[in-house]
This record gives sequence, C-alpha cells and structure tokens, in this order.
Amino acid sequence: MESKTTSSATRLHSLDALRGFDMFWIMGGESIFIGLASLTGWPVFKWWAEQLEHVPWHGFHFYDMIFPLFLFIAGISFPFSLAKRTAMNDSRKSIYKQVISRGLLLLLLGIIYNNGINFDFAHMRYGSVLGRIGLAWMFAALIFMNSKLTFRIVWFAGILIVYWLMFLLFPAHDLGATDPFSMQGNLAGYIDRLMLPGRFCCYEYGDSEGLLSTIPAICTALLGMLTGQFISSQYLINKPIRRVLYMVLAAIGLIILGRIWNIAFPINKYLWSSSFVCFVGGLSLLLFALFYLIIDVWQYKKWAFFFVVIGLNPITIYLTGRIVNFGNANRFFFKGLTELLPETWTPLINGIGITAIGWIFLYILYKKKIFLKV
Repeated sequence: MESKTTSSATRLHSLDALRGFDMFWIMGGESIFIGLASLTGWPVFKWWAEQLEHVPWHGFHFYDMIFPLFLFIAGISFPFSLAKRTAMNDSRKSIYKQVISRGLLLLLLGIIYNNGINFDFAHMRYGSVLGRIGLAWMFAALIFMNSKLTFRIVWFAGILIVYWLMFLLFPAHDLGATDPFSMQGNLAGYIDRLMLPGRFCCYEYGDSEGLLSTIPAICTALLGMLTGQFISSQYLINKPIRRVLYMVLAAIGLIILGRIWNIAFPINKYLWSSSFVCFVGGLSLLLFALFYLIIDVWQYKKWAFFFVVIGLNPITIYLTGRIVNFGNANRFFFKGLTELLPETWTPLINGIGITAIGWIFLYILYKKKIFLKV
C-alpha cells in the first residue's frame, strides 16, 4: 500500500449500515413498499413500486443498483483489510491466496445457489450474482495490489472504453439484429450463446451475469476500492466534511458522465454497460457519502442499527433466503392477521412479516456473534 494509507483499519459503521440498507430491499423491503402502493394507491408509493422492478432492457430503476451497490461496497472494504494484513506482516503470497480463494469460493457458491447440487448440468445456470461478485472483486483486488493510483484510474477508464468499442466493432449478426446494443445483437449475449453452457437468466438471448459482461463489473469493484483508499488515507483526515464534499463532487461527475455516455452506449444493467458503471457508480458513491457523513462524521448511529444487523451478515441472509422458506414462517405467524383484515392488506402484511422474520433471525446471529465470512 502507499505510505498515505493508514496501517490499521478503522471499522466504518456507515459501510455496515449501507450494506444492510442494500440487502434490506431484497430480503423483503421491496414487498413492503409494493404492498403500500397496492393498499393506498398513492402516486408516490406507486412510483416507488415501479422503481423496485428491473427495467426490461435499456434504462434505470433503483432496483438495478442493488447488485452493483453491493459490489461497490465490497470494494470499499478491501483497502482496509489489505492495510491490516500488511501491518500484520502477512506475505503477499498469502494475500494473493486469500483473494483468489475468496473469488473462486463465491463463484462456487453462486453455482450451488442456482441448484448446482442437483447435478442437472445441461439445464444448470452457471452465471450468478455471487459468481460475478467473486470474479469482479478478485480481479479488481489484483489490479489494486499491483498498481499505483494513477494506473488504477487508467485500468478503470481503459476497461470501460475497450468494452464499449468491442460492442461497436463486433456486433452479433447471428440472430439477424443490426443494433449492437439490442437483446439479440449485443456481443455479450453472442459470447454467452457461443461459450456459456446451461440456461440463461434474465433475458432470452444471453445471461445477465454472463462472461463478457463480468469484465466491466471489475470497474464497479475497483471504484469501491478507490473510494476505500481515499477514506483510509491520511488525506484531509482532520477535515471530514471536505472529504464528503470531494466524494459528492466525484459522484456528481460520474453521474453526469454516465448520462452523457448513455447517448452512445445505453445505460443497461444486463450488459453492465460502461455508462451503467459510471452512472450507478456515481449514485453508489453519493449514497456512501451520505451514510458516511451521518454515521461516521456526525456520529448519528442509533437509527442505523436496523440496517447494521443486516449488513453484518449479508451472505447469510442471501443464501438462507434461497434455502429456508421464510414464507412458511410468515404464514404461521401472520396468517390470522391477514384473514382478519381486508385482502388489500395482504401484500403489505406479508412483506412486513417476511422482513421481520428475516431480521429477527439475523439479530439472533448478531447477539450470538455469529457472522458468515467469505
């Protein structure tokens, strides 16, 4: 690490809270607000309910940033853990081993999550959220460990520019499409159809976590690592408000860049387009700056406890939600209440019930100090 970076890592409570805020939406939070929209019919809730669905192709909804925000957060943590291990005189070989092992383990967990242990290899899905997090974070960490700040920025820009040019220069014509950014005509989908076995998700002509589109996700993780490097450094350490200001300005710059790039390379979560990386990266940085300001600078922490409990065990709730049927528990505890109230209340009560059961489960683990680390 550069000499500017602190040797001992200070835990960012804002990072745990932001991670929990991110996971809240996929552990039941979206169902609560969709239920509110259905129950009240209020325009603000109906608008937010629309934001809690993925866009069909080009464009952006809030729900499209849940995944990249988590990857961005994972990136922020790395400079702290690297500084800690360096201060403990861990060898670079052992750090490399840990980085690569973590990346490959997440890839394996992603396949298992997609019913890999059914051994139906012909119909198995090999792309996965966990797999992309593992690979993108791993390659970003290797870049971070082997370059200085200037070249980290060069890597970030270079990957995004080359990725864009690949789509322009090598459109897919096998399905008769002429638009290089369409579902049928994009290069990422073509490579998935050519090389990726099994079934696809979440569009017909390729996998949303496919092979080529994993490359720009490296930049999402790397942007998080650059943010973590900035926060863990001594730069403006006694002027935290200016730190926040710089992050806000950088976030606004990325958002503007993403919107401008959108004209030539549409913002698209399925392709993880270069404009998507910049736009969502800016939003993620802006959200982190807000959490950092409120929790770590102004020291208003109590309100965030609900999110911290979730944020300390994100992989646990993600995997448990796949393996354990929280819906059965929800029916056991809340079926009587739903039957007492009009049917229009059912989606809201179910959303609150599933979220509450998941949170209590995580709170028990929190009190027992049980945290699943990968």
